[in-house]
Amino acid sequence: MTTTPVPPEMKRLAPFEKTLREAARAYPETTEDFPWGHPTVKVKGKAFVFFSLSAEGLSLSVKLPHSHEAALMLPFAQPTGYGLGKSGWVSARFGAKDTPPLELLRQWLDESYRAVAPKKLVAGLDGGGTPSARKPPAAKKPLAAKKAARRSPRS
Repeated sequence: MTTTPVPPEMKRLAPFEKTLREAARAYPETTEDFPWGHPTVKVKGKAFVFFSLSAEGLSLSVKLPHSHEAALMLPFAQPTGYGLGKSGWVSARFGAKDTPPLELLRQWLDESYRAVAPKKLVAGLDGGGTPSARKPPAAKKPLAAKKAARRSPRS
């Protein structure tokens, strides 16, 4: 779903993009959208990662409020354009011969999700940081039981 054709030499990056998009979509309450023809994964309507696979290679942009300074020391990273870099957004770009560091990029996805998602969704994630390690939702009391508990006299 990119706006420009992907040349054969860049197609080797497609599995990396697929893996990262699947990881991003695994977080709670995410949706995938295609503004400008490129995949964007959002949580509650707010983007937390932008992808692009084109003739220039594979790129992704994420919000890194905690690790953006360290990320920008890496040769493949730079502040995201359009003024987003000032808010902690970092873009990583990989060419045809590059091998993206998937584990690091998964950590960036996690940090970006946590930075953008509502606090309630973030609280539901296990401290390990992976969406597959989510805690089950707490059981809710029926409304009648809650009202009865409020009305009962305390000893």
